[in-house]
Amino acid sequence: MTIREQTQQMEKENLSPRAVLSQWTKGREKPEEEDYIRTPFQRDRDRIIHCRSFRRLMHKTQVFFSPQDDHYRTRLTHTLEVAQIARTIARALRLNEDLTEAISLGHDLGHTPFGHAGERALNEVCPQGYRHYQQSVRVVEKLEKGGQGLNLCWEVRDGIRCHTTGPDAATMEGRLVHFSDKIAYMNHDVEDAVRSGVLVEEDLPWEVKWMLGRKKSQRIAALVGSVIENSGDTIGMDPEIYRVFLQMQQFLFETVYTHPLVKNEEAKADKVIKGLYAYFIDHGDKLPSEYRAVWEQEGIHTAVCDYISSMSDRFSIQLYSELFVPKSWQGVSD
Repeated sequence: MTIREQTQQMEKENLSPRAVLSQWTKGREKPEEEDYIRTPFQRDRDRIIHCRSFRRLMHKTQVFFSPQDDHYRTRLTHTLEVAQIARTIARALRLNEDLTEAISLGHDLGHTPFGHAGERALNEVCPQGYRHYQQSVRVVEKLEKGGQGLNLCWEVRDGIRCHTTGPDAATMEGRLVHFSDKIAYMNHDVEDAVRSGVLVEEDLPWEVKWMLGRKKSQRIAALVGSVIENSGDTIGMDPEIYRVFLQMQQFLFETVYTHPLVKNEEAKADKVIKGLYAYFIDHGDKLPSEYRAVWEQEGIHTAVCDYISSMSDRFSIQLYSELFVPKSWQGVSD
């Protein structure tokens, strides 16, 4: 037996009947020869980690734009926290950790610069609309590797597509990533908001502190434990814990995501995104070659949307400055 076959045998012996065994994957759009060492889901995880879109998450906003302080979350650190929470739940439920990790690492690959503010801006100007979870699937199916895509397994792509809204993922692993994403961002956004001075821990609703805990680690442990203890044929939480979970989510929308410190910068981000969009719609010849190819095949709006959504915060600001901000005259020396 190869190492991969030994791993797949252990999956068969040890994982829950609700888990997706890697040997039962629905496969890839383009069939490939099996790897000697890695299962299909392990290969998908590695492809995501090594792709360009994953590296760019390092410089994309989570909540606070282009933070100078090293300790604020970026889209990359958020992704890693989601993966860790999801793996903890998957292990406890004896689900497929490799599939869970691959979905987690790929779930935000299609996010714009400036987080959800950038997503809203693109959605307003792009005729076909814009949703980051749909773009994440487009990244792995079409845009990576010079237009070849990563050729991931069906279960990974399904989990990425369904991680936020719309229908539930087809797999238990995909459904638990949906919960893990929310558990991660709700708790680390509180920590970042406290660091920024937007709120103090004492501002959290009394029920949240009483039922989930006063510290981030306590809240995560309570929520993860509730998912583990209340999941059966699907992923869920204790009803009372889930009610407080939603209360915490609403609190964040009312006090953090709409805070003037955040909203004031959103207006600037909106201007950057829409300014770049309008420019490249009129100057498609200025697009990088890989996006000019998209223009030829799928139209200018899709190409510009793909290009802008791929940008990091700092690159989009730099490009906007080069295109729209006058440069100082250097003069000619005598």
